[in-house]
Amino acid sequence: MFSLVVPVYETSESLTHLLEELDKLLPTIPDRVEVVFVVDGKPANTEFLRTHLPGKAYQWQLITLSRNFGAWPATYAGLHRAKGDYIAAVSADLQEPPELIAKFAEILRKGETEIVLARRDARSDPALAVLQSKLFYSMYRRFVVKEMPRGGVDTFAITRPVRDVLMNFKEADTNFVALLLWIGFRRQIISYDRAPRLHGESSWGFARKLRQAFNSIFNFTDLPIQILLFAGSFGFLTAVVTGCIILVERIFGGTEVPGYAAIILALFFFGGLTSMGMGILGQYLWLVLQNVRTRPSYLIESVNESNA
Repeated sequence: MFSLVVPVYETSESLTHLLEELDKLLPTIPDRVEVVFVVDGKPANTEFLRTHLPGKAYQWQLITLSRNFGAWPATYAGLHRAKGDYIAAVSADLQEPPELIAKFAEILRKGETEIVLARRDARSDPALAVLQSKLFYSMYRRFVVKEMPRGGVDTFAITRPVRDVLMNFKEADTNFVALLLWIGFRRQIISYDRAPRLHGESSWGFARKLRQAFNSIFNFTDLPIQILLFAGSFGFLTAVVTGCIILVERIFGGTEVPGYAAIILALFFFGGLTSMGMGILGQYLWLVLQNVRTRPSYLIESVNESNA
């Protein structure tokens, strides 16, 4: 069986288009197919799918979360409930071409790899969003996860054993793709061009992107602490050396220390460094708290299944 996980936080127009594309695509896949729809906090979408899913040629599950938890927790919920031997996750907005789904199934069916990642080679998004993505992934590849594909990954497919391994991880606010790269296994990367959005607007705003960026960094590297340690050590040594020079000059040369500019700049530097350090340490402590209290990343309100 091939399972397809689809987090849903879309308009009814988008869902109509999605169901039409699945009706055309899924019969071309030789395996038995299951589609797991995970509604991320929009009851209207649950009612729409309850109305339109009965009678479909494929098996389906309709999972409704108790509120909006975000795309990745919804994906995780779908992976957990999926019954297939191979499992793919795609978004409901069809910005990834539907042909990727068949490609995922074809590659995993051969048994030569356990993970397939779809790399974005081009994307039809606003210029600012493209620039932000390029800057982030360039930095992320260089300093955090060197194996992260250029352009980033939004969609992937895995075998059931890999899914079972991932279900053992209880990390909060993690980067799911980075986790896939971390666990190893045989993997293959395919590329695609991301299509323009046809319906509605993305809920993935700047604030969510920034939060995900921070979580992706702090969950997979201690680089921020290393930078802070280096900057603090450099500032401390500079202050000690400068202080010794001024003291010697003052004792033996009678040099007067002019003005307060250097003092004010030093206060700004060390004050800013201290504040930044507290923020970095606070972020790590917050992640520790999130993981220690083991609060679930999602809550399921209801589950409907086809009778197939």
